[in-house]
Amino acid sequence: MQVFCLVFFVILESMNIIYDLIIIGGGPAGSAAAVYASRKRLNTLFITSEWGGQSIVSEQIYNWIGSPSISGADLAENFKKHVLANAGKGQTLEVKEGERVSSIVSGVGHLKSECPTPETFSVKTESGEEFLTKTILIATGSGRRKLEAKNADKLEHKGLTYCATCDGPIFSGMDVVVVGGGNAAFESAAQLSAYCKKVTILHRSDIFRADEITIEKVLKKENVKAIKNVEILEIKGEKFVEGVIYNNKITNTETELKVSGIFVEIGQIPNTNFIKDIVTLDEAGRVKINPLNQKTETSGIWAAGDCTNILYHQNNIAAGDAVKAIEDIYLYIHTR
Repeated sequence: MQVFCLVFFVILESMNIIYDLIIIGGGPAGSAAAVYASRKRLNTLFITSEWGGQSIVSEQIYNWIGSPSISGADLAENFKKHVLANAGKGQTLEVKEGERVSSIVSGVGHLKSECPTPETFSVKTESGEEFLTKTILIATGSGRRKLEAKNADKLEHKGLTYCATCDGPIFSGMDVVVVGGGNAAFESAAQLSAYCKKVTILHRSDIFRADEITIEKVLKKENVKAIKNVEILEIKGEKFVEGVIYNNKITNTETELKVSGIFVEIGQIPNTNFIKDIVTLDEAGRVKINPLNQKTETSGIWAAGDCTNILYHQNNIAAGDAVKAIEDIYLYIHTR
C-alpha cells in the first residue's frame, strides 16, 4: 500500500494536479505573494473572491509606497494587472477570480484514508471545486468593525473613516473625533494631534483598554481630550460629516459635537472562520504566526497580512510579510 501511495503521489505531481502553493486572498498580501511565487517558478494557484482588500473603498490612499496618491479602486486594479501579468500560458501561476475558499483539510482529497500525506492539503471552494497543494499562504485579511449609529453608513468615506494613517492629513487644522478606547484609538489620536486642531476621543465604557502609558502620554497633549461612557447616536451631515450626537450613559444627556472628521477604531474582524479547525487562532480570531517567517503552527501553512496576529496593520506591511512568507515557502519546498 505504501508503494502504491508513493507512486500515486508522484503521478499526481507529474500531472500538475498537486500545486506547490495555493495563495488565498486578493489584497496587498495575496497579490504580492502571487507575483513573487511566479517569479520563483512555484507552481501556484491564486484564489480570490475580490481584489484590493479593505482599501477598495478608499477614495484616496497616500501611503502606498511609489504612489503619492491613488484611489482604492485603482490600487485594486493595479494588483489585478500585476498578478495577471505573471499568469497564463507558459507561466506557473494560475488565477481563479470570484472564488471563496470554504475549507482546508489535510490529506489527498478522497484518498486521505488510503494514502495519508499530512503535508498535502485539500482546498475546497464554495462552488464545490477541490484543489491539492503542498503548501498554503493565507492572506484573507480582515474587515473593520463598523460603527452602528444613524447615518454612519451614509457618511462613510465622506468624513467618517476607518484609517487615520490613510486619511488623517486631509483633516489638517480641523476638529475631529476618534471612536474607541484601545491602543489603536489612542495611537490614531496621537497621530491626528500633530495636524488637527482638536481631537476628542469618545469611548463607550468607563475603562480604556489601551496601555496606561499610552493613555497618559496622549492625554497630556493640549489638543486631545477623552470622554468616557458614551453611546454614539447619530452622525450629522448631508454630503460630508458636520458633527456627531452622543449620549452620556451616566447622566443620560445628549450632546452634539461639531467636527469635520470621525475616525473609527473599534476593532477588526479577521476573515479566518474557514480555517479555525486547521490553524491556531488567537482570542480575536487572528492566525498565530512566527513573525520571523510567517509560519503558522500547522506545518505547510503560512499566513500574512491583516488576518494574522501582528501588531501593525498596513498595506505595505502586509505586502512585505507576504514576500517574507514566499521566501520561506520556497526554501521549505526545495530544501526539506
